[in-house]
Amino acid sequence: MRIHFIAIGGSVMHNLAISLAEQGHQISGSDDQIVEPSRSHLLQSGLMPPELGWHPEKITEDIDAVILGMHAEANNPELLKAEALHLKIYSYPEFVYEQSAQKTRVVIAGTYGKTTIMSMLMHVLKNLGRDFDYLVGAQLEGFDSLIKLTPHNSLILIEGDEYFASTLDPRSKFLFYKPNIALISGVEWSAHHKDSTEEVYYKHFEDFIDTIVPKGTLVYNKDNEVLKKIVGDTIDCKINRHGYKLPEYSINKGTTYIHNGEDQIPLQVFGKLNLSNIAGAYTVCEWLGVSRVDFFSAIKDFKS
Repeated sequence: MRIHFIAIGGSVMHNLAISLAEQGHQISGSDDQIVEPSRSHLLQSGLMPPELGWHPEKITEDIDAVILGMHAEANNPELLKAEALHLKIYSYPEFVYEQSAQKTRVVIAGTYGKTTIMSMLMHVLKNLGRDFDYLVGAQLEGFDSLIKLTPHNSLILIEGDEYFASTLDPRSKFLFYKPNIALISGVEWSAHHKDSTEEVYYKHFEDFIDTIVPKGTLVYNKDNEVLKKIVGDTIDCKINRHGYKLPEYSINKGTTYIHNGEDQIPLQVFGKLNLSNIAGAYTVCEWLGVSRVDFFSAIKDFKS
């Protein structure tokens, strides 16, 4: 495929461009500002635009797909040219879904804890030798990129958020992924969420639950009262619901131990939030067929 990225300098956008180029796709892109580490990554991969700015002459009829970054405005000249040529225009979550429609999709959402739970899942599966695709919001130790998207892996882990997909589409990014397994770590509204009222913010998560595929699974934090109410109000008999709670634990000489039956597993992380995140990650791993013994054997080496 020939794919053009409008606003290629974004953190996810440039990683996606590099991943697709490595698979043999013909990639081009533009941006009016590219900063580190995006700039170095694009230079190393040979995808750095020769000059900054928007260049509608780059948009030609032979382009198979245009991927639109959040940085691009509705009047972007390259976007206007792509629309005039009736090219297929994707937000990156739309494109990621299209490329993973035949995979098992695990989507991690919530106001907080998303990246930590993603990193726990990725750590455990990597330690168990399981190969998987992923999309995560921050650079994680042991992983070279924010995204891995292959034609052959049958599982993808996706960090999904409630913010808008692109200048053309105000829907939340996590509404595109149609998870087989979804986890919500907790929901909290604050004045920081200036784009929406409390009611509208909570509605994003209700809508997210509605996107879970039939016979799919919702994993949710039962210690979060707002989330419990959202889950209770979202009645859907077509999906499984599996709540998790803060696990039993103890602290001895500065080390936190999570209780697994009669066993006490020493951890390299501490704090109730991390313990809750471990409980969520474990519940997802259960649905992926990871045994309790294997999970706790791997998680004890996890560092925040």
